[in-house]
Amino acid sequence: MLKSHKSWLKKPHRLVLALSSVLICALINVQGAYGLNDGQEIVLESWSLVNQGYLDPTKFEQIRWRRLRQKALENPISTSEDAYLAIEKMLQPLGDPYTRLLRPDDYKAMKASNLGSEINGVGLQLGARSEDGKIVVIAPLEGSPAADAGVVSGTLLLKVNGESPKNLGLEATAARLRGDTGSQVIVEIQQPNEEPQEITLERRSVDLRPVRTRRLRNESHTIGYLRITQFSEGVPKQVKEALQELSEKEVEGLILDLRNNSGGLVSSGLAVADAFLSDKPIVETRNRAGINDAIPAGIETLYDGPMVTIINGGTASASEILAGALQDNDRSQLIGSRTFGKGLIQSLSTLSDGSGLAVTVASYLTPSGKDIQNLGIEPDRFLDMPEPLNPGGSEDRWLQDAELQIGATLDLQQLEKTPSEDASEGKDSASYEIPHSLANQ
Repeated sequence: MLKSHKSWLKKPHRLVLALSSVLICALINVQGAYGLNDGQEIVLESWSLVNQGYLDPTKFEQIRWRRLRQKALENPISTSEDAYLAIEKMLQPLGDPYTRLLRPDDYKAMKASNLGSEINGVGLQLGARSEDGKIVVIAPLEGSPAADAGVVSGTLLLKVNGESPKNLGLEATAARLRGDTGSQVIVEIQQPNEEPQEITLERRSVDLRPVRTRRLRNESHTIGYLRITQFSEGVPKQVKEALQELSEKEVEGLILDLRNNSGGLVSSGLAVADAFLSDKPIVETRNRAGINDAIPAGIETLYDGPMVTIINGGTASASEILAGALQDNDRSQLIGSRTFGKGLIQSLSTLSDGSGLAVTVASYLTPSGKDIQNLGIEPDRFLDMPEPLNPGGSEDRWLQDAELQIGATLDLQQLEKTPSEDASEGKDSASYEIPHSLANQ
């Protein structure tokens, strides 16, 4: 009994020892956390941002996400470059080219692009092809070296100065293409349905000019033309000013041109959609919890007249949100070719050393519930190929088709408004003919 009693007395002592061990371990861990160097802090910061916000957390278990953090911190990290390489290696198993690190210079260039200012480079907007991860041209910037060389949407980028873009990744490839004015870069490309070719591009300053507008006049109608090439920060204001200017010129209809608009700031795309839609759904976003959040337009509009919208394979991301909203709400017919199909939204965070981290945090659906990721949006009417290389130029056949379509719409509206006048003048409204190219929509 005595032995048993002594044994019972020892149990609290053992418990105290165990608790003391836990506290000591905890203190060691806390001290270790605070003992991280700057490079390790950036790695941990990046891991936490992805862990908290990434759209598909089911991937974490598949790729042993916590173990990837541990492995990244186990390796020596003594410089910023060591940290960047560790972060890129940690993110790679996610298989998402849009969740990526942006080194300070690349991050600065992206922010400059989002502000709509000038950039130095060759003017290629890039994406990653879903089926094989190859880097593909979403669109060339208008007036850029790439556009002047005839590079088109859908072109595969095979090499940049001898390096494989697929191995480099999206952001590193873009960085290789940027550079000082007058410097050159050798790229190997494969245009759609053509053999690979090598071209040399000379970098220069490219004026983004995201909003361009003018008035189109023919013998029957005055039509406004509004081209948006990017959704940067100042675009909503520029669109508002452009629509006010066109209104003062008494345009009867509008052609909205979204060709080669690879997206940009989702908030800017939503603001422009709000200018054309009244109390209608613009888009639904779906977060990692599977919750859909509908984003509606306000009551007021900046333009509510007839319109037609031109799209192509370079229409992507935020511009697809706009195109999908216009189509699904019967606000505008879409003409041209199928869009790119980027239905994912990224958040952009500034890391403690001035670099950036883009994380895919949501997907979006058009108002009718279409998920366009990797599928794109099909136009209401496909236009004849090959696609014009100079959107908005004098030889732009697609723009001419758009003029015909909006003109026919305006003619029909006029006939519907004045049936009594037509009858008194002896006209038969049933005999009116729509141009043949529009009759089979």
